[in-house]
Amino acid sequence: MSIGSTTLPLVEQNVTFHPPQLAVIVPSYNERENIELLYEKVAIALGDVAWEMIVVDDNSPDGTAEVVNELSRVYANVRCLRRFGRRGLASACVEGMAVTSAPYVAVIDADLQHDEAILPEMLRKALDGADLVVGSRFAEGGSAGDGLSSTRLSGSNLANKLAGMIAGQAVSDPMSGFFLIRREAALKAAPKLASDGFKILIDLIVTSARMGAPLKVAEVPYTFRPRHAGESKMSPLVVIQYLGLWFSKLTNGALPPSFLLFGLVGGTGVVVHLATLAAFTAVGQGFVVSQIAATLIAMAWNFVLNNNLTYADRKLRGTRLITGFLSFCAICALGGIANISVANAIYQWDHQTFIAGLSGAVMSSVFNYAVTRAFTWK
Repeated sequence: MSIGSTTLPLVEQNVTFHPPQLAVIVPSYNERENIELLYEKVAIALGDVAWEMIVVDDNSPDGTAEVVNELSRVYANVRCLRRFGRRGLASACVEGMAVTSAPYVAVIDADLQHDEAILPEMLRKALDGADLVVGSRFAEGGSAGDGLSSTRLSGSNLANKLAGMIAGQAVSDPMSGFFLIRREAALKAAPKLASDGFKILIDLIVTSARMGAPLKVAEVPYTFRPRHAGESKMSPLVVIQYLGLWFSKLTNGALPPSFLLFGLVGGTGVVVHLATLAAFTAVGQGFVVSQIAATLIAMAWNFVLNNNLTYADRKLRGTRLITGFLSFCAICALGGIANISVANAIYQWDHQTFIAGLSGAVMSSVFNYAVTRAFTWK
């Protein structure tokens, strides 16, 4: 074989390649202190199973991706999928599943709270015919252990009850972040999954069932452990994102998950608008000046919150922050015109002030959400 003027000898390789039977997907953000230990524990648990670990890292500032790349120089079955400009556990899981050829994929957190020792049993149940095997804290023999505070345990129980309302089948821990699934089944549902969620398991269960391909589910109990290192990703934003996903699935996808957060931000904007209006009029400013100031401040408030919360996975920075704000204001102005037009038309029809006002507000909210998502945070 020759490349340019250099002749390279053909070398017979005696290395036997074993394609992975299982891919362990690890979504990560600032988990550099946990990754190597997690790999070692999973390697011990899986023993002779042909497997690979795919760490999907959201460009962690702590250098998680660099740690994974160093590991990959030592272990051939480790690789890092580093994402730029994208955030979110659900989308990270889907992208990890999409880049492996393994027929089975498992999702496990990087923080060592999930018990990797049950992975072989989860794989056995899948090989015996289960489409999805859930690592459950609440099945008989499982426990939340010391991994959840009393407050978080109460919140988890409530979230599980809400999830049970839309799951369509009995699953003891539908909020689990630890599961194993046939890759074919996961990728079949992937195009219809919410990309901006923190929980993907309940989405997989509900979406698969509504596509006419309900998953055969099995469970393996385990004890949830305390986080090994780093900080928990649980936050009020995660709770709101979950509620958004729940409402979306409850309405059969009519309301996207991010619409709830966009609406909540808009609600706080109304409060800011009224408070600013009152403050300006209190210091002697005329109504027109006060209304203009209140409108601009409320728009800025809504833009900043949406940029940091609703669209955190596509956050605008630098010059795009300025152009984004200008487009947001322009779109909201058009939404205001649509609000007035629709409200006036309905009022002229039946003279019901409340119905007319509500219709206009809903119209402008939907318009602002759809257009800013398409143009401001495209």
